[in-house]
Amino acid sequence: MATLSFNPPRLKSLSLQSLKPISKSQFSTKPNNVSFLFSSKNHQQLHRFKPNSVSESSVSVPKEAFDEGEEDDPTSELSYLDPETDPESVTEWEMDFCSRPILDIRGKKIWELVVCDSSLSLQYTKYFPNNVINSITLKDALLTISEDLGVPLPEKVRFFRSQMQTIITKACKELGIKPVPSKRCLSLLLWLEERYESVYMRHPGFQKGSKPLLALDNPFPMELPENLFGEKWAFVQLPFSVVREEILSLDERFVFGAGLDLDLLGIEVDDNTLIPGLAVASSPWMNGLEVCSVEADTGRGSLILSVGISTRYVYATYKKTPTTTSEAEAWEAAKKARGGLHFLAIQEDLDSDDCVGFWLLLDLPPPPV
Repeated sequence: MATLSFNPPRLKSLSLQSLKPISKSQFSTKPNNVSFLFSSKNHQQLHRFKPNSVSESSVSVPKEAFDEGEEDDPTSELSYLDPETDPESVTEWEMDFCSRPILDIRGKKIWELVVCDSSLSLQYTKYFPNNVINSITLKDALLTISEDLGVPLPEKVRFFRSQMQTIITKACKELGIKPVPSKRCLSLLLWLEERYESVYMRHPGFQKGSKPLLALDNPFPMELPENLFGEKWAFVQLPFSVVREEILSLDERFVFGAGLDLDLLGIEVDDNTLIPGLAVASSPWMNGLEVCSVEADTGRGSLILSVGISTRYVYATYKKTPTTTSEAEAWEAAKKARGGLHFLAIQEDLDSDDCVGFWLLLDLPPPPV
């Protein structure tokens, strides 16, 4: 199989004009420069209301099981649009439609639809009994969101569970929405993690130790398509201030890629914090890919590129030696120290002054639900 060649590290510092490889001794692995402050309440005022879903009787719990004196009722649902947001500007949604570790009065797991946009200006949750889970229910729910909040149906809906692809795709296409399977649902993933502690664990029907019904796929990596082949690659790092400038210039310089709004995600990074990345000399054929993360697999001596929901490619291989293994381990350690934050830079040549593609990536653990 054709792969990228391993480009031996050169002991040079990194600048924006020249993404030079670096050695493991130059990697910073101190974890105290990146902090996660995500909370949906930090961004928007959450408006809650009592359940009124397809089968209220089946998803309800005994009233005596919940203390009405508590400020936030974990059995309530949410329907909110930031009043300062132009409804026409909310063109892309992030969605999860899955069971929760909560039993209804029948002893069956409750399902929940969670919808937001990347800025959490739109937030919607609704519980469903497990006997109405189909594309018709989902289609009706999406229409309800649009009607209740006064927002147009989105152009795109991102979702991260491959097991729900058939139902979601059918519902979206019937409404003229483009379904996008992608793990770049970062606001949604962080919100689900927050809801697990603030909502699900406090719900009177919560089942401790319950495993997710639809676990995320992590398939064996496959061969890289020919149009994604590169020539050389290198582990690199950039100060966050330079990474931010690179992201801001994506549109101005007509390069492809994608950024992340870390402020909206509740992630604080010091300007001087070094962010690990991968620089690849390659033709710009990656435009349109939902690039999610890059992983160094030291056991197999390879780099894994994750795109979409469950597609993993062997992006590059290298000859395993003590030096190359140490480089890969140091790169992964630096990524972990940054909370999973890293980047992928595509250049026509590794000595080029500019990037032709740049992605800021966040490798998050799977949600607890």
